[in-house]
Amino acid sequence: MHEVCTYFDRNYIHRGLALYRSLRRTAPGGFRLWTVCLDDVTYETLCGLNLDGLQPVHLKEVEHRDEPLSLAKKTRSKIEYYWTLTPSLPLYLFGKYSDIEKILYVDADIYFFSSPGILFDELGDKSVLIVPHDYSDEYKRQEHSGKYNVGTLVFRADEKGTDCLRWWRERCLEWCYARHENGKFGDQGYLNDWPERFEGVVVPKNIGIRPAPWNIGKYILSQGPDGVLRVARTPLVCYHFHALTFCTSWRVFLAGCQVEMSEEWRSQVYKPYVKELKSVESYLRERGIPLPITQSGFPWRYIGGRILKRESVRHFLLNTC
Repeated sequence: MHEVCTYFDRNYIHRGLALYRSLRRTAPGGFRLWTVCLDDVTYETLCGLNLDGLQPVHLKEVEHRDEPLSLAKKTRSKIEYYWTLTPSLPLYLFGKYSDIEKILYVDADIYFFSSPGILFDELGDKSVLIVPHDYSDEYKRQEHSGKYNVGTLVFRADEKGTDCLRWWRERCLEWCYARHENGKFGDQGYLNDWPERFEGVVVPKNIGIRPAPWNIGKYILSQGPDGVLRVARTPLVCYHFHALTFCTSWRVFLAGCQVEMSEEWRSQVYKPYVKELKSVESYLRERGIPLPITQSGFPWRYIGGRILKRESVRHFLLNTC
């Protein structure tokens, strides 16, 4: 039984359900996806769907009698408050459910291609697992956003794991904003010195855990006769679909990608994920749940800037027809 937690609101519900579907395919041994619902619509929708293995938790349950969180909420934007919540979620679940020995936190826009059990294997007998951004050269200027990515983390419910979580929670309650300041950035900059600050922290060497828009420029994707996707001969475990945005119902803007994406990454990773999101949208519509995928419209300023610089935009716009 793999314990996994995440959070999302109505705008990310399609990504959250795509994450759930990917777990259904890759964790046949069973899982519980503890989902903190950030609004009433999301909570009511997930409760109504009553999906096996999906455990909806209303945000109000996490906030109940938590005065520090209530005070922080008053000083943060919505996204800043969501970031502030991140370390509180595993602590809340550890405190309420004594049978949870270790838990994987993932952002809702993570999608699994292989078993999440690989992450727990990488944790081994340690207490905390953090994943490096592993930036490609095109993203080196973003290193000040943090050496490690908050999107994928594993914590064990032992003293070392919970001490780390409590320290992180306290720091996020003190300061968690969408700006760079004194080496901090949101909830993420705090991870930079964890291997030195805390005992029991492991940084996995498994490359299959790392892929995201900020590093695929350095990795070749391939598919063997067994149908398994591999990155540098290592099975692709998960992918972080950061900043993927629907411009319209038929075109997607890969806002987070600054490299010339190969056809393999587009056809084997991005297109199946977009197809999954559209399938979730249809699934909800068929059940009378009017929650279409949020659309941003075309990023004309971005497109105009690329044209003026005589730079291609075709690798950043994906036709989903």
